[in-house]
Amino acid sequence: MTEALGLPTALGDEAAYRQAVAEAVAAAAAYYGDGSTALDDDAYDRLVRRIAAYEEAHPDQVAPDSPTGKVAGGAVTGDVPHTVPMLSLDNVFSPEELTAWAAGLERRLGRPVQAWSVEPKLDGLAVAARYREGRLVQLVTRGDGVAGEDVSHAIGTIVGLPDRLAEPVSVEVRGEVMMTAAQFEAANLVRVEHEGTPFSNPRSGAAGTLRAKDRPYTVELTFFGYGALGLQRDGDLARRLEESAHSEVMEFVAGLGVRTSTATGAGTTTATGLEDVQRRVEKIAGLRAGLGLGIDGIVIKADTAADQTEAGFSSRAPRWAIAYKLPAVEKITRLVEVEWNVGRTGVIAPRAVLEPVQIDGTTVTYATLHNAADIARRGLLLGDHVTVYKAGDVIPRVEAPVVHLRTGAETPIAIPETCPRCGGDIDTSQQRWRCRQGRLCHALASISYAVSRDALDIETLGHTRIEAMLQVGLIADFADLFTLTHEAVLGLERMGQTSTTNLLAAIEAAKAKPLNKVFCALGVQGTGRSMSRRIARHFATMDAIRAADIDALQQVEGIGPERAALIVAELRSLAPVIDKLVAAGVSMTEPGATTGAGTDGPAPSADADLPLAGMTVVVTGSMTGPLAALSRNEMNELIERAGGKASSSVSARTSLLVAGDKAGSKKDKAATLGVTVATPEEFAERVKALL
Repeated sequence: MTEALGLPTALGDEAAYRQAVAEAVAAAAAYYGDGSTALDDDAYDRLVRRIAAYEEAHPDQVAPDSPTGKVAGGAVTGDVPHTVPMLSLDNVFSPEELTAWAAGLERRLGRPVQAWSVEPKLDGLAVAARYREGRLVQLVTRGDGVAGEDVSHAIGTIVGLPDRLAEPVSVEVRGEVMMTAAQFEAANLVRVEHEGTPFSNPRSGAAGTLRAKDRPYTVELTFFGYGALGLQRDGDLARRLEESAHSEVMEFVAGLGVRTSTATGAGTTTATGLEDVQRRVEKIAGLRAGLGLGIDGIVIKADTAADQTEAGFSSRAPRWAIAYKLPAVEKITRLVEVEWNVGRTGVIAPRAVLEPVQIDGTTVTYATLHNAADIARRGLLLGDHVTVYKAGDVIPRVEAPVVHLRTGAETPIAIPETCPRCGGDIDTSQQRWRCRQGRLCHALASISYAVSRDALDIETLGHTRIEAMLQVGLIADFADLFTLTHEAVLGLERMGQTSTTNLLAAIEAAKAKPLNKVFCALGVQGTGRSMSRRIARHFATMDAIRAADIDALQQVEGIGPERAALIVAELRSLAPVIDKLVAAGVSMTEPGATTGAGTDGPAPSADADLPLAGMTVVVTGSMTGPLAALSRNEMNELIERAGGKASSSVSARTSLLVAGDKAGSKKDKAATLGVTVATPEEFAERVKALL
C-alpha cells in the first residue's frame, strides 16, 4: 500500500539494508558513469530514501559505503581537484516537504529568506567549464564533488559552451551537459549507422558521449549553465561573483555568451515568498512536456549571497538550495510482445506490449513502436528491458533497450512478411509499411470512419450493415454508398421498407455536407478532422485541392514538406473514389471559403475580424447552456470558424480554456500557467454570432 501511495516501503532488517546499499551503489556507479543504470531516477530515489530511513532508526548499523550523505552516492571519484567543492542537492518530493525545508532554512537564518531563485533541474551531467582570459581550456565532471574527470576532449562539440567568451575573463562556469530530444534522436541514428547500439535514454547518451574518445563520428551535446565563480580567488571578479545574488551571476554568465537555464523554455525567475515559489514550481512542471529536453525537477535557491553564506553547507549539499523532484516520465520495464495492427488506410503499425509500469501517475501497458525500421534502428528484442517515456498527453513510446541488462534469453521480434490482416503483399517502399490493398484491406474500418459523426454523419449505418454490404459486394468503398438503390438495400438481411428508406435518405442528405467533411471522410494519411477543416478553408474546392502541388499545400498551417508530399500521393491514389463522389453529386465546396485559393496562394482571410482571431483554445469538461448539445469535434469546428485554433492540451501558448463541468487537471494547469478560463456560457456569448 505504501508503494501505491508513492511512499518508500521500510527495509525489514540489516540484511535487507545491506542488499539495498549494494544495489544503490551499483546503480549510482552506472548512473554517474555511462548512464546505463538498471534503476530509473524514481526507483533510485525511493531506494535511497528507504536506506536513509533505516539508518535513522538504526544509526549503529550504517554501512561505510552507504550512498546517503555523499555526492553522487559515493560511486565516483576523479583526479582533477575542483577549485571549490562541486556538491549535489538534497531533494524534496511534495509541496509539504518544500514548505518544511524552507521553514528549516529560515529558522537557521533567524529571519525570512530575502529572495528565492527558481529554475528547472536539468537531467544531465554536472560539469565545470574553466575559462582562462576568455578561452575555454578545461572541462571537468563533478566526480565525488572534491575532484572530477577531465573531459576536455569534448570541447567544441557542446552547444551553448563557446570556445571564447564575450569578455577576456578567467572564470569557471558550472552547469549541465545533456542531450535535447532532437540531439538524442540524431545521436541514435548516427550510432546505428556506425553499427552501434542506440542509447537507452538522453542522459545515458550524454554520459557516454561526454566520455567517449576517438569515435569515428561526432555527437552533439548541449550545455546550460547554473553557476559561476572566479578562478583567481583573490581577484576582483571572484569577489564580485561571491558577493552577487545568484540571479545577477546568471545574467553575467549569459552576457558572456554561455547558454543558461533561462534558455530552456522554462526560464528562471526570482520570487519574494514561498507562495510565489510554489506557483513557479507548478508552472515549470506544466511546461515540462513541451520543452524538448529532460528536466526531473525544479531547483529552489536562496538568491542573495548573504543568505547563502549564512546558511552554509552540509557534507554533500548546500543548505540554501533544494531540488523539488517531479514524478518520473521515464521508467524501465520489460518488452513482452509486439503486436502488428492494420489501420483503416492499410498502414501496418507495431505496438509494444509491456510489463505494466507506473509512469507519471498512470499504468502503462502499451507503447508506440513507429514501424519496422524503428524496431531495427533501436535494436529491440523480445524480453528486453526497455526505457519507456511518457510526458503530458503524449502516447508512451519505447526509447531503446537497456543492453547491459540482457541475459541471453531475449529473442528477435518477428517482422511480418505478409499483411497481418488479409495475408496479402506488403508495400515496404516507405518506412511506414502498408498493405498493398490499402483501404480495401480494412474496408470496414475505412468506411465506418467515413460515415461517422465527425465526417459524413450518416445515421443508422453501423458496422453490421457496412459488413453486410461488403460481404455481398454492394460496396467496396464509401463512395459506392451514393449509388445504392432501394432494391439492393432492401435485399439485405433485416432491412425493411422503413429502415431502407431512412438509410437512403441519410445517404442523400450527406451529399450536401461541406467539403471539410467530405475530405475528412477520405481518411487521407497525414490529416484528421482539424487538418481537413484547414485544407478545405484554404482551397475552397476539391478541384483546387487536387490541383495543388507540394509547395501549395505547405501554405496550409501545420503542413510541412513531408506531409505535403504524402497528401499529394494519397490524393492521387484516391482519385477513383473522388471521381465516384463527384459523379454521384456529392458537394465539393466549402461554404464561406474563397474559391480557387489553392491555385493562386492563400485565400484572403477575414480571421482578423473574428472573435477568436489568433487565439489557441482548449475545451475540457462537459459543456452546458447553449453549447450542451455540441460534441467535442463540433466545439473544435466552432473555434476554427471563429478564427481560433483548437488544441487538446494546455500549455504556455494556450490563449483560452473553456472549462465545463468536471474540468479536471486541465483547469488546474491553466490556473498555474495564468491562462484565461471561461465557462461554456461565457464562451457562447463570445461566439454567439456563429452559433
